[in-house]
Order: sequence, then structure tokens, then C-alpha cells
Amino acid sequence: MSIVAVLPARGGSKGIPRKNIKLLAGKPLIAWTIEAALAARSVDLVLTSTDDEEIAQVARKNGAQVPFLRPLELASDTASSEDVALHALSWLQQNERSQVEFVLLLQPSSPLRSAEDIEAAIALQRDKRADAVVSVCETSHPFQWFKNLGPNRELLPWQTGAGPSRRQDARPVYQLNGAIYLVRSSVVLKEKTFFPERTFGYLMPPEKSLDIDTPWEFYLAELILKDQRGSSFY
Repeated sequence: MSIVAVLPARGGSKGIPRKNIKLLAGKPLIAWTIEAALAARSVDLVLTSTDDEEIAQVARKNGAQVPFLRPLELASDTASSEDVALHALSWLQQNERSQVEFVLLLQPSSPLRSAEDIEAAIALQRDKRADAVVSVCETSHPFQWFKNLGPNRELLPWQTGAGPSRRQDARPVYQLNGAIYLVRSSVVLKEKTFFPERTFGYLMPPEKSLDIDTPWEFYLAELILKDQRGSSFY
């Protein structure tokens, strides 16, 4: 298989209990990502990696494959996304005899990412012959505005050195938005990272870069999706 999408969805989410199957604009949160992955024509398999049987049932109902339940040691707070991807690749190789060229990690917490975004990231990989493509968005404020707070709430520099004081004079800074991680399987197996040397950034707009981790972010996503329902967003 060329590209396998892996959706990590553990049952023990802390910020929003049962987040992955909580209804968002009428659908379980994970369903938005499954739909986008299934609609991306370059993706060969959409696989959900979870330790939770209820999440597995919801994922299957919405069209994803769930051929295994993830081991509990890979469902803890300390387990990394790389660990989840490596486990899925190993399972496919051992049980399906499948050699996968690329693993595409799609977090369910990014429901505003579309099939078009996935295809564009894949196209960027092909154009650059990249080992990895990771989605980013421009930060809302230049890093020169960032500050630290001392023990007595005194305002301290975030880093040494002066920078432009006006936003329009500052160089753009980009942050990971968590929506897309496309990595060559042989590279992630060898280097255990989604950020090898030849990693390129797929730029997404802020309005599609919401990564849900808090009830407030969940509320914002619901407002956006309810407003967009009936459009050609997916």
C-alpha cells in the first residue's frame, strides 16, 4: 500500500472526557476526520488505532478499519504519536504482510482539516520528494511579542535580543497545527520521528487549524462546523 492513514484515538482523554466520540455538530468528533480521510483519493487505507472498544465501534460505523485494539502501554499520557504509528505499521506488516510506503497520521482533534488538505500535503511530498510533510499555520502574533512571567509576575523577555515592535515589520513565524503528519514509513521506522531531515511544511489557514484540547476549543469548532454545514467544505 502506498499511503495508510492512522487515526490515534485513545479512550482516556483528560481535558474533554470521551472526546473522540463526543458529538460535534451532530457527528462524533472522530467521524469528521474519518470522512476527510476516506474522501482523499490517494489514501489506500483508513485505520483507527484505539484502546477503547466503544471508540472502535464508532470508528467502524463511520467507515474506518479497526483491525486491532491498541495495547494499553500505548494508550497512556506518555505514549507518543510516533509509537502509535510504529505499532500500526508493525501490525500491518506482521498480520497483513503489507508494505506501506507512507504513514499519514491524522489526529481526530483536528476536525476542520479537509480531504483537499490531505491531497495537497501528499502533492507537496511528491513535488519535493520529501521524507515528511507536516501541516503548519502562521502564528497569530510575532514571537517578538512573547514574554515570560517571573515568580512574582514580573514581565520577562521570552528570549534575548530585540526584534521589531510592530507586527507588520516582524518576520512570519509558523507553528505545528496537529492536522497532518505524512512520513515515509522506512524513515519513521529507522529514525522514530515525524521530523526527519527532509521535512516540508504544508501551510494551512488559521481557520482550519483548530486543534481541540479544551471545552472552549470544542465549542469554537462546533460553531464553525454548524456555520459551514451545507457548504462544500468536505
